[in-house]
Amino acid sequence: MNRNPTTRHAVYNENDLLPLSALQHLLFCERQCALIHIEQVWAENRLTAEGRVMHERAHTGGSETRRDIRTARGLRIRSLQLGLIGQADVIEFHRQPDGSTRPLPVEYKRGKPKANRCDEVQLCAQAMCLEEMLRASIPGGALYYGQPRRRTDVTFDQELRRLTEQTAHRLHDLIRSGTTPPAVYEKKCDACSLFDLCRPKTTLHGHAVGSYLQRMLSP
Repeated sequence: MNRNPTTRHAVYNENDLLPLSALQHLLFCERQCALIHIEQVWAENRLTAEGRVMHERAHTGGSETRRDIRTARGLRIRSLQLGLIGQADVIEFHRQPDGSTRPLPVEYKRGKPKANRCDEVQLCAQAMCLEEMLRASIPGGALYYGQPRRRTDVTFDQELRRLTEQTAHRLHDLIRSGTTPPAVYEKKCDACSLFDLCRPKTTLHGHAVGSYLQRMLSP
């Protein structure tokens, strides 16, 4: 990876670009992220299938214009500052009073808003890609959740932008390391499509290994 020391942020080559969707995987679980993007394993369950279908529907239909809003679907985006590449569900271009247009990214999610900020980071990364590509300023976007069937507005403030940058660089560090973190079981593991491949309840590590061996060798 080549980085330009004269710029404020790391600059990546086209060959360094990682999937933008991996940001959400990383914030959900670093091991899941490594299994998918380092070990190249995948399994689908009902939840991931529903999410995939929702994204596929959001990407179809091409572009349309209604009043002062032009809607583009399935737009390819990338950022050499963040080292990310991906596909946006929906980008709305809102006409401003001065005749210019302002992009507003809309990401579709099954279920409901999450406790952490993984969805917001993914959406903010899309906005930062668009800002770089279009040389535009994008103050906010929206997340559309399937269960409440309504949008949640997201403001791209400095805190969220810093978190997005940090997550993107953490993602590159993880992939560059080529190392999959050990499994640590949490309640959220039960809904993960990689549960049977990850086996978080049966993976032994740290002091658990010593306890296991001690039990096995005891008379």
